Amino acid sequence: MHNETFTLGIDIGGTNTVLGLVSWNGTCVEKTRFFTQECPSVEDFKMKLVAGISQLSQKNGAARNISGIGIAAPAARHIDGTIQSPANLQWGTIDIVRLLKPYYNVPVVLTNDSNAAALGEMKFGLARGMKNFVVITMGTGLGAGIVVDGRLLYGENGVAGELGHMTIEPGGRHCGCKRQGCVETYVSASGIRRTVFELLADSTEDSELRKISFNDLSAETIYELARNEDPVAVQAFNFTGRILGRVLSNTVAVFDPEAIILSGGLMHAGRLLLEPTTKAYHENVLKLHKKKAVILQSQLKDGEAAILGASSLIGDGGAVSENIPASPTMFQET
Repeated sequence: MHNETFTLGIDIGGTNTVLGLVSWNGTCVEKTRFFTQECPSVEDFKMKLVAGISQLSQKNGAARNISGIGIAAPAARHIDGTIQSPANLQWGTIDIVRLLKPYYNVPVVLTNDSNAAALGEMKFGLARGMKNFVVITMGTGLGAGIVVDGRLLYGENGVAGELGHMTIEPGGRHCGCKRQGCVETYVSASGIRRTVFELLADSTEDSELRKISFNDLSAETIYELARNEDPVAVQAFNFTGRILGRVLSNTVAVFDPEAIILSGGLMHAGRLLLEPTTKAYHENVLKLHKKKAVILQSQLKDGEAAILGASSLIGDGGAVSENIPASPTMFQET
């Protein structure tokens, strides 16, 4: 391991930031994470990130063998290396590439987190061999990585794929983007928490969820209670799946993909979300698309799709070419 060349893949999320040390064959050999939400300012975030990178590389004795840093982030523009005021982070616009450049003498590249997940699936996951597919990522928010004819769809300004900010319910829930009724206010880890409290307010049904405050509630808790057949928790997943299924039917109508791959923390629920989603999808999809596009759940390890995809931006075609030599001056902190 000491003589092997690695890349660093970084997945910046609204709740957690995950860092992964990736080998040339696309194996994430080590991960670490910290809470993004514990960083009230960009400066705080930068220092946490630098400390995490140092910890991860030094832990594996690979500090001089890292050939580059690939970053996945919400609202990211690969064109200029900036993160454009993401809805779930209150930092404004960040030039993340320039922020890290003074610390590391290696290439630093950026892409949207959902695009990174799509790259991860295309190179190492279910989308290997596919030319037209969509990856939907569901964490704190919702995004999409769209591949058309084997190429990522970036759009004119580099920010295509913001399906989470399509209006699904005009005048509906307030979103971090300052609009109302966005998809991600309903279909995301934060969205399902809001759904639970709306269901609790509108019914007198007995539920363990009534004992939990909003701030203490997590999507994981809702999932565990749904597994134990808590009626409100089950209703929350059914409601979320119905909305997601409609969104997927519209996505298929626009892009005609071979498959839609669902990933992210909310998909830990598995069939509890997949079954109502698939049902709603088949009820709403255009007849000409029936029995064509398939809905799949990502099989990559938890949280690794974006890390692998981001790391693959360094090097030629994979995470890192096996033949790239490590410079003794690489990856030195100043």
